[in-house]
Amino acid sequence: MAGCAAGVQPAPDEPPQYLALGDSVAFGFDPRTDHSTDSGYAELLAPKHELALTNASCPGEASGGFISPDGNDNHCRENKAAYALHTPYKGTQLAFAIDFLKKHPGTTLVTIDLGGNDVGKLNAECAGALTCILGGMVGTLESYDDNMHYILGELRKVYDGPLVGIGIYNPYGNADSTAEWGLAKLNGLMSAQLAQYDGMFVDGLAAFHAVSADPCADGLLIKMPDGTCDIHPSPKGHEILAGAVETALFGTSAQ
Repeated sequence: MAGCAAGVQPAPDEPPQYLALGDSVAFGFDPRTDHSTDSGYAELLAPKHELALTNASCPGEASGGFISPDGNDNHCRENKAAYALHTPYKGTQLAFAIDFLKKHPGTTLVTIDLGGNDVGKLNAECAGALTCILGGMVGTLESYDDNMHYILGELRKVYDGPLVGIGIYNPYGNADSTAEWGLAKLNGLMSAQLAQYDGMFVDGLAAFHAVSADPCADGLLIKMPDGTCDIHPSPKGHEILAGAVETALFGTSAQ
């Protein structure tokens, strides 16, 4: 992993650092728990590659709230007040990330997933009504694109190592063409912004599709007591995302 970071070497007194940023997927959110033991793809990657993990993700984080305490938010701020995050901090996730990267020049990996809550909040506000969603999607995508441009630009001011963005999978599989369309648009914007800032894009949508047309039936999502599936990845789903990150970094998933 250290070999991936051109010009970035760990400080003599600390192991290589991995900073995970994002929303509930990066957090490993499990609605069945009190969230003290939640873990996801970041917790799979870190020990496998001997990295010291700092996971600053916040369930409900949208791209606006990532930047500003008054930015568009999908309950991250409420969740942060209700239970402990993996890493405690005040202020925005971006401010924490910038401070962390300045203090840890030996950071050798940063991952980020954002966007699901941008469209998720739109869907909630529209109560799932297709006409409303389509009417609001252009503005949502424009704001997301602007926010990701700013976020990645700020990260690159203090960090020049591997920066991996993880695109959103479709929890509804092939059954929901509207979600598929919207997520593909969102992921396309993330991919383009990462290319501009010398980052790597991991296509979570394609990674899930490669193994399943129905992520609930195939065990990629958390199974709830009533037999339905939550939208968040199961351990199997997180393994798929972690493997996709490894493929982006190494050309193939490390064994």
